[in-house]
Amino acid sequence: MQGQTKIQERLRGIQSLIHEIEEARNHSETGINKLTQNNNPSTIKQAMQDAEKEERLIRQALSKIYEIHNIRNESRIHARNSGQKEMLRKGQLMKMLQISAQTLPLFVSKPGEKVPQLVGCIPANAEYTGKAGDMVAALTKVVDKGSDEENWIMAEVISYSHHTQKYEVHDIDEEQKPRHILSKRRVIPLPLYRANPETDIHALFPKGTVVMALYPQTTCFYKAIINDLPANAKQDYEVLFEDSTYANGYSDPMYVPQRFVISIKQRKS
Repeated sequence: MQGQTKIQERLRGIQSLIHEIEEARNHSETGINKLTQNNNPSTIKQAMQDAEKEERLIRQALSKIYEIHNIRNESRIHARNSGQKEMLRKGQLMKMLQISAQTLPLFVSKPGEKVPQLVGCIPANAEYTGKAGDMVAALTKVVDKGSDEENWIMAEVISYSHHTQKYEVHDIDEEQKPRHILSKRRVIPLPLYRANPETDIHALFPKGTVVMALYPQTTCFYKAIINDLPANAKQDYEVLFEDSTYANGYSDPMYVPQRFVISIKQRKS
């Protein structure tokens, strides 16, 4: 219940900020209209101050959304560690993944600001280690006995040992082997933020890039090519998956959220 209380507090804060943003936007529009009639220095200065206030309020709201994202992660981890295990049907799991992609916080850079790691296509640096609750792509062996095949699956970090440099991860598809101990090179952290196409297009994979993407309605990542980029923060990538059943070797266009599109990584033992 403590987590829910924290979330409700943030939601009330966001609701209050939305009203402030609306007021600031109306005030800003009034100032912009004045510029068309009188663009003297004082009018320009006031218009800039109004725009900066609106931006500041929007960033505060985005910050609270990210706090809610973290609180939900912490609550889920606490419930799992307490033995409160919730089994999800396949349809529920797919819906959960869709919602997690849609609600991933949006990063909007300030002018001249460098986009940090794990925003859009910006990968984690070599020193980065995921924390408990982070979502990752994990290279694991197929469950079938005697098979040497490996798949990149969607997993959640349970822990990371700096001593062994290995992750313990939880397969989100619990019909499979639920837990795996994997070396760092067999784990790829998923983005923590969506990139905003309107301000940070360089934080999106260019058209034609070979990537790994989560195949729709599954929990596995497969090789694909970026066919088109999202035009705004609500849209997904359009990708073509490698598929030998098609004459050209690629599937028809499919849509995959930013959160589930990552840099290709060569398989290593």
